[in-house]
Amino acid sequence: MRPQKVEHKELMEGLLLVLRAKGYDGASLSDLASATGLKKASLYHRFPGGKKQMTEAVLEYVAEWVELNIFAVLINKQEPAPVRLKVALQNIDALYHRGKSICIFRALSTHSGLELFGEQIRGGMEKYIEAFTRLGVDLQMHKKEAHQAALQTLIDIQGALIVSKGLQQQELFGQTLGGIAKRYSAA
Repeated sequence: MRPQKVEHKELMEGLLLVLRAKGYDGASLSDLASATGLKKASLYHRFPGGKKQMTEAVLEYVAEWVELNIFAVLINKQEPAPVRLKVALQNIDALYHRGKSICIFRALSTHSGLELFGEQIRGGMEKYIEAFTRLGVDLQMHKKEAHQAALQTLIDIQGALIVSKGLQQQELFGQTLGGIAKRYSAA
């Protein structure tokens, strides 16, 4: 029998879907195989390190997307800072499907998830803060004020994802992104 073929993006999106929904501990190999359209043996062929390697690949996939579509946008001085902010917030909205999807960092923030992936989670959050700080400075905020605004932005995004999901009111996420835009436009 020929091995099943699944494109990399399709594979990563399927794994991401399961990990967002169930976290590292809750995601079974059967769940991961089902979401990707692959058999368990095919998954192990691609990821001999098992679920841990799959999760690392998903974190890398998301990190690459965020780097290109959020961080690079925020720090691109060839565009005016307000334009950068608008595009980055639109991309954040797309990343989380207008508040319908939880953040992979939150999904992996369980005990074993933090033990295994804490460095990637912390590094990703630090990059969010760094990119938004640089934007704030470009908008004429003092560096300390820009850093505080960036930290609050990360808190707002993560909190809004949880609250909008918990209350089943996805519009709250969009409202939060609007509040972030106002925070930076007031600078």
